[in-house]
Amino acid sequence: MNIEGIMKIDTIEQYNNLFGFETRHPLVSFVNFDTVESQGHYRMTVGFYSVFLKETKGCTINYGKTMYDFDDQTIVCIAPGQTVGYTTLEGVPSKAKGILFHPDFIRGTSLGQKIKKYSFFSYEANEALHLSAEERMIINNCLSIIRTELQHAIDKHTKGLITTNIELLLDYCMRFYERQFITRQDMNLDALARFEKLFNEYFDSGLTAEKGVPSVKYFADKICLSPNYFGDLVKKETGKSAKEYIQLKMLNMAKENLLDPNKTVTQIAYLLGFQYPQHFVRFFKKYEGMTPSQYRQAK
Repeated sequence: MNIEGIMKIDTIEQYNNLFGFETRHPLVSFVNFDTVESQGHYRMTVGFYSVFLKETKGCTINYGKTMYDFDDQTIVCIAPGQTVGYTTLEGVPSKAKGILFHPDFIRGTSLGQKIKKYSFFSYEANEALHLSAEERMIINNCLSIIRTELQHAIDKHTKGLITTNIELLLDYCMRFYERQFITRQDMNLDALARFEKLFNEYFDSGLTAEKGVPSVKYFADKICLSPNYFGDLVKKETGKSAKEYIQLKMLNMAKENLLDPNKTVTQIAYLLGFQYPQHFVRFFKKYEGMTPSQYRQAK
């Protein structure tokens, strides 16, 4: 299957029809690519959540800026609205399974209330979760329970049981991602070192005049990470959110500049990327408890 352009797949049924899966519930589905022919290249934007366990070599998933070849068993999570590209290798069997669930299915449930907390749904493809043998067994067990429940006739217990097990699956993914942040600490520290360098370059090169106050997304893009992954990485290593970390560094830079009597508060505000000096004054007072002028007088 080779399709030009981007397909818009809004419903579970549309997805199932495309790949030949049976639709047993209109808002949730278990899919198994071990049993379907999916050769080719295609891109699609989906209207539902997807959690895939990729088991063997032979398929490349691409979203964001990065392509990643899943040689090991890995978990990839995709949120509604993301554009995903799939490329399968001719002659190599593709083997993946997973669950699809529509936002309407989890509305009003415990899972619906906490779905935004699973920040890994916005990670890039190269930030996939790599699983140990024990972790694979746990994920497979969760998927198996969901699959079994979907094979039953729909009754008043169906939604509760399935959402509970999806939530359990995602909670395990959260735990395993935290483990992965620890096991990849050297890579994380390297990313933080690159961020520090980029932060200094941002101000030294005068980018503040063009782009204003630096954003989390700017640095994440430069390091080739998704904003969510970069934010979680910074939080894990520093105990602060990426936004807090950037603001702390800006505050320290402001203090250094305020010690220079030749620079006015207005000049420092523009140097840091604030469009209006009063915004800088509010920023400084929020974190330091005094205005820039009061800080300068106190020193």
